[in-house]
Amino acid sequence: MTVEHVWLGVGFLGQAFFSMRFLVQWIASERRKESVIPISFWFFSIGGGCTLLIYAIYRLDPVFILGQGAGLFVYLRNLYLIRRKERLTEART
Repeated sequence: MTVEHVWLGVGFLGQAFFSMRFLVQWIASERRKESVIPISFWFFSIGGGCTLLIYAIYRLDPVFILGQGAGLFVYLRNLYLIRRKERLTEART
């Protein structure tokens, strides 16, 4: 196995994480019969985004690096907002 094969594996792993987020979102929505974005969606987004960012840095692809870096900011921000809402809800009770 070459270094290139390992990096291809990293890229495919990142893509698999990224794809899982759509699967969990679809299943959650089908169960509730409405559009739902479960928290696991954001964790898979972060896992896939981080892994793909590492792969993009290895490839020295500035377009890919910028896209994944910006995405990570959005995913982390969403988790922050979810947590903040939970804390405010807990404080009111």
